[in-house]
Amino acid sequence: MDKKKLRSRLSPTKIIALGYFLIITAGAVLLMLPVSSRSGEFTPFLDCLFTATSATCVTGLIIYDTFTYWTVFGQLVILAMIQIGGIGFMTLAVFVMSMTKKKIGLRQRSIMQESVSAQKVGGIVRMTRFIFIITVIFEAAGAAVLATQFCREFGILKGLYFAVFHSVSAFCNAGFDLMGEYSGEFSSLTGFAGNYVVSYTICLLIICGGLGFYVWADMHTNKFRLRRCSLTTKIVLFATTGLLAAGTVVIGIAETGSEAFAELNFPQKIAAAFFQSTTPRTAGFNTVDLTMLSDASVIVMIFLMLVGGSPGSTAGGMKTTTLVVLISSIFSMHKRRKSVECAKRRISEDVLLNVSALSTLFICLFVFSSILICIFDDAPIKSVIFETASALGTVGLSMGITPKLSAPSHIVLILLMYLGRVGCFTVLFAIRDNIKGYVSKYPVENIAIG
Repeated sequence: MDKKKLRSRLSPTKIIALGYFLIITAGAVLLMLPVSSRSGEFTPFLDCLFTATSATCVTGLIIYDTFTYWTVFGQLVILAMIQIGGIGFMTLAVFVMSMTKKKIGLRQRSIMQESVSAQKVGGIVRMTRFIFIITVIFEAAGAAVLATQFCREFGILKGLYFAVFHSVSAFCNAGFDLMGEYSGEFSSLTGFAGNYVVSYTICLLIICGGLGFYVWADMHTNKFRLRRCSLTTKIVLFATTGLLAAGTVVIGIAETGSEAFAELNFPQKIAAAFFQSTTPRTAGFNTVDLTMLSDASVIVMIFLMLVGGSPGSTAGGMKTTTLVVLISSIFSMHKRRKSVECAKRRISEDVLLNVSALSTLFICLFVFSSILICIFDDAPIKSVIFETASALGTVGLSMGITPKLSAPSHIVLILLMYLGRVGCFTVLFAIRDNIKGYVSKYPVENIAIG
């Protein structure tokens, strides 16, 4: 089979699924090399595959501490996978093609549309340039602010490197950190819990990356006048603000007098509560020891991890729009309306079908994977559920059990991270993308519910 026939048989969903798989595989091979580890020895392939999947799927779950185990070469490989996974490999490919004046056909545009969840093919190349530019602006600004703190702590060169790494990791919602030498292995940003500049800068980068590129484009087009923005933008901004505020309040109240916040003063407790409310959306950093959090805070964080960020963003999860449509359907049912309404607009039946299918699929994957890990490993159920939600939502927060899990459990987490980033629908359509819809319809029959 020649290349033209092969490309013609590969649908956009198959190309996206295959593209991420190839990037993960290539990254795993590079991480296996002795030059990638500080010990100078080959790293087991499954461990490298886990790390490469976590980086490319911008998750943040790790088996080895990023700074103490990997060399600068290995860290740069991880950083490159984070950047590619964050903005999407098709975004990078189309941008390079546009910069080199190469012709971008309808096929490349349709793949790009599928990759970033765009509503239409028109303007996709212009959108690609916007994604690249806004990514550079946010990451550069974040690195500049973080450098003021890290350079003072680690020196100029090391501080600049740390600032760039953590800025990219935060904006791409990855959660990888280099603080293993500073505050201990797997410590994340706990050493900077009292540093407001670092905490709030990381939070802002996470939020900006999680809003979605199309939300930023829509606001930029409408000169940040919310009334003129699309319903998607309004829903994303409303849901993001609501989840951040509610999460901060609940975690702040739940951790009042707790061991996790014991050494923090009141302003620092507010910053820590806000950080722990922001990071499940889906970044993976933490400024306090998660094992010390109360059960109430853990439940809130699991919920936030499953919801995730917004469509077309660097974040994973079910997405904020899915949650809002589900809640809107409850209110519409309460008001006895035959259609779901939100902000004086009707939600189409296609969207409702996608929302119900996605939420059901997410819950089933979450429950089934948790059961599998409990079978494979004798680990606390709270930690297993937390880890599973973190992998599926591509978050990266951990209760500390990931390095201790067996190979079968690591494989489960790898599959969850892959599905969480590529998209459950994308993988399903890639497997069976040649099914045509029925022209005829079956007779309607009502069933009892509730």
